[in-house]
Amino acid sequence: MPTGGRRLRLAPSLLSADFGALGDAVRAAEAGGADALHLDVMDGHFVPNISFGPALVAAVRERTRLPLDVHLMISEPLRYLDAFHRSGGDTLVFHIESDSDPEEVVRKARGLGVAVGGAVKPETPLAALDPVFDRLDQVLVMSVHPGFSGQAFLPEAVPKVREARARIDRAGASTDLSIDGGVTATTAVAAAEAGATFFVCGNAVFASGDVTSNLRRLRAAVDEGAGRAVR
Repeated sequence: MPTGGRRLRLAPSLLSADFGALGDAVRAAEAGGADALHLDVMDGHFVPNISFGPALVAAVRERTRLPLDVHLMISEPLRYLDAFHRSGGDTLVFHIESDSDPEEVVRKARGLGVAVGGAVKPETPLAALDPVFDRLDQVLVMSVHPGFSGQAFLPEAVPKVREARARIDRAGASTDLSIDGGVTATTAVAAAEAGATFFVCGNAVFASGDVTSNLRRLRAAVDEGAGRAVR
């Protein structure tokens, strides 16, 4: 099915995997055709939960050649860019709502030679990314409230994805447009039709069934949605 020339990528979120068998989860995602792996970093301040740190990112890096998409749900992303870059992160995604100056975050990431993304919570307008939008390698629209896996997809994220797609297309940019939260074989269709190209998928990959089959269903869903967008 046509996709309008956009590269559609699936990034299983390891937050939804079995932490006691994380290496197995990485191998299963890789064998199932994942395009990247998504790692959620939480500090207990920006969000109430605490999750991965640089050591775990480094451990995953040792076990796969897939790109690592590191989502920094932390209050001071600027302070930790070096550590997550050294640990093997390929894309470091910070929240515009964090305490760090977005201009400084982007400038430092560029200096490190690492791709940089900007994320917005469901209640944050896309316009909050305006100061750095044109210098981002990825725009991440949250379709759940950040901090915990297993939440239901918030449909109000779809217009925000559509808005971001229009802006990226007007600029003729190749910026990844990511959707994160509650992505399933059903919600992925709407997100892809709206213009998302990078799909963070957690429970839909790891919670039940075979990882390869789950990824195959998600792949079909994003292809269907992208196909609808170009008809």
